[in-house]
Amino acid sequence: MSEQPSPAQPAEDVLEIGAPEQFAALAHPLRQRLLFALGHRPAAAAGLAAQLGAKKGTVAHHLKVLREAGLVRVAETRPVRGGTEQYYQRTARRMLVTEPRAEGTAAMFAAVAQELELSPEEHVLSLRHLRLSPAKARELGETLTRLVEEAEEEAAGAAEGAEDQPVHGVLVALYRQPSAAANSDSA
Repeated sequence: MSEQPSPAQPAEDVLEIGAPEQFAALAHPLRQRLLFALGHRPAAAAGLAAQLGAKKGTVAHHLKVLREAGLVRVAETRPVRGGTEQYYQRTARRMLVTEPRAEGTAAMFAAVAQELELSPEEHVLSLRHLRLSPAKARELGETLTRLVEEAEEEAAGAAEGAEDQPVHGVLVALYRQPSAAANSDSA
């Protein structure tokens, strides 16, 4: 197996999602999974296809959509048997969707569901509904964000030997449910 390339350009820290083509690109579960997979190191379409259990042509199409939306870029090219292989990387380490849209959220949950289904180990998945004051909800959100950021920083700091460790997905959501009155208005 050939050595993986290092990124030609470092990824930005945060990319704020706001353009229509970015929302459209995020509205497909495979594109979400490609972004998950590219969160660690650049990869070529063939390697991503094998990793995600998809056809190379399908992966190439979705990479093109992500590239046109500015969510991935070519990090490096390499000559291979009569052609050129492109290694893609995310344009940002984190992508922030400040105003989520239903289709992107549904695609993200579908992508996570696919990954859970393929997970070789037991996973933690729970949904709880809690009665919280606005201050307590804010505190819980800040605590969850801090825990994930600390784990991410710790993993990034343990670069030596980290390549041998399994990758774990983390999905954190804290949201306020609509009131009963809001639900009856939309019915």
